Amino acid sequence: MKPILALLSLLALPVMAAEPTLYGRYENIKVVDVGQTFKAKMDTGALTASLSAKDIELFKRDGDDWVRFRLATKDADSKVYEHKVSRISKIKGRSEGDDEDDEVIDPTKRPVVDMELCLGDKKRTVEVNLVDRSHFNYPLLIGAKALREFDAAVNPARRYTADKPDC
Repeated sequence: MKPILALLSLLALPVMAAEPTLYGRYENIKVVDVGQTFKAKMDTGALTASLSAKDIELFKRDGDDWVRFRLATKDADSKVYEHKVSRISKIKGRSEGDDEDDEVIDPTKRPVVDMELCLGDKKRTVEVNLVDRSHFNYPLLIGAKALREFDAAVNPARRYTADKPDC
């Protein structure tokens, strides 16, 4: 009887979740779909990942929504990329800071595509919205949804903790 009680008590224990992988505030991430590695900001305050793009043009192909764009990064060439659109996101903005009293600006619409990203030795398909980030220091922003896909936690005091992307 005692072995059965011991087994039952083990089954009653809560299932322990695996610890997330701890990354720094900035990491090198390869965007497999464009074949380039970018310095990325890991941003728990953003929901969706964003990739710096320009000349963004929506079009139809076989009845589906597609997007055509060029990278808007320092070393970008003039190559044009095309991806099927998974959805259009509406991004809310504020006129000044993040204070609740600030006037809310009309939301901007951004195409969202599914892209394979490589962080360290982990490859995941995540939603990435396309927007011109050329005025920011980091052409790739990794938001909370992508962080969950990578089972990631972020230590803002650290930088570049993962090995170079190797997927």
